[in-house]
Amino acid sequence: MDIYKFWKALLGQNPENIRAYFDKDAYINWHCTNEHFNVEEFLLANCEYPGTWDGEVERVEKTNDLFITVTHVYPRDKTLSFHVTSFIQVINDKIVAVDEYWADDGIAPNWRLDKQIGTPIR
Repeated sequence: MDIYKFWKALLGQNPENIRAYFDKDAYINWHCTNEHFNVEEFLLANCEYPGTWDGEVERVEKTNDLFITVTHVYPRDKTLSFHVTSFIQVINDKIVAVDEYWADDGIAPNWRLDKQIGTPIR
C-alpha cells in the first residue's frame, strides 16, 4: 500500500477513493476524543468535516504490517493547524485498524515561555 496516496485520498475527502484502502471490517480509533468508528462512520466523519483540507506527511515508519505516520493537516485557508500520529495496520494491502492521536498546533504554554526554555523547531 502506498501510504502517501492514502493520505492524499483522505485529505481529498472523497469517500469512494478512501473506502478502497480499507478492509470492510476495519476500525478506526480517535483516542484524543474517545471515538471508535467502523469504516462507514469514519468516512462520514472525515468526508463531511467542514471545509477543504490539505496536509503533508512528515514522517513514515514501517514495521511488519504497521505504518506509523506523522502528518501535518490544515484547511486550505490555513486558519488551523494539526498534527496527527497514526498507527495504521495493513493486511493483504488493506487497512484493518487505525489508531490516531490528533493535536492542535500552537505556541508553548506561558509557563514555559516565561522560563525562556526551548527553541522553535522551524
